[in-house]
Amino acid sequence: MTSCNLKNVERTKYGIYYEQKMGNCLACCKDHKENGGNVHESRFIDTDKVDLTSASSQNAHLPESRLFGGLGDNSNNGNRTSHQNSEKRMFYPRIPPILSGSGDSKRSSQSRNESVSEPKIISLFEQYKDGQEDAILSEGIERFCRDLEVKPEEYKVLLLAWKFSAETMCKFTKQEFVTGCKTLKVDSIKGIQNRFPDLVQEAQNPENFKDFYRFTFRFGLDSENGQRILPSEMAICLWKLVFSHREPVILSRWLAFLEKHQNVRGIPRDTWNMFLNFCDAVKDDLSMYDDTEAWPSLFDDFVEYENDQTNQNVQHKENRNEESD
Repeated sequence: MTSCNLKNVERTKYGIYYEQKMGNCLACCKDHKENGGNVHESRFIDTDKVDLTSASSQNAHLPESRLFGGLGDNSNNGNRTSHQNSEKRMFYPRIPPILSGSGDSKRSSQSRNESVSEPKIISLFEQYKDGQEDAILSEGIERFCRDLEVKPEEYKVLLLAWKFSAETMCKFTKQEFVTGCKTLKVDSIKGIQNRFPDLVQEAQNPENFKDFYRFTFRFGLDSENGQRILPSEMAICLWKLVFSHREPVILSRWLAFLEKHQNVRGIPRDTWNMFLNFCDAVKDDLSMYDDTEAWPSLFDDFVEYENDQTNQNVQHKENRNEESD
């Protein structure tokens, strides 16, 4: 009997499919024709009866009667001839149906990996690069965003800058652009557009969002001029943008506090990073805030301001009730 090596074993709710290596299977087909046999579909093996965790390790220990669904014992010479044609008919498998979900996404991902071309990425970069500098600057960014059908101040563009690991706002260097496109497995405008939903979903993961959030501070700095503190106006804009899809309850009050207190000129990195922890640590009414912990002093001022506002509101309400009596 001509034997075929099992390439892999895939479990499904219907049973276990067997897929043979193409070269060996063609050899099997050739033997069928020489012997006058016909090729039919293989049977599915009942997973309740057979427990296979590794085709390569267990095939040698399982009799063919279990592997191929009811074939006789090969050691019986008397029955070997009578079962030979039946055995071969069982051996060529039916092609498994295309399953929706992960299989489709895997094929899409593999196709995307194979089709990415660095020359195409460079050609795309050249369409938007500045005439004097080997980078895409503000004017090129605007044209790039227009072709992507997004606005430069949009959340998706910030996500794209994150994946490109951009160092400076309104600028993509050639290395950032090429490396970023390779990371995203894209080499065209359409490819980038198709990746936007994936980026939005990726940023929903807490660990990914933490990295995205911290990147946003670095991205907002004018690093070329050595800036280390984010101007309050820029910080407010970036807080609104980075929290577009997951806004903390206290964000609006925090931003109103910063806008009211013009003496707060800038936001240091520690304050920016700790605000994410601050949102998780305090309740909506700030009742869980512990001023003995090592919070930035600006948070102390914010909580004190909010408490004063609450007390004033309560006092005003009591005064109105007294006047109505």
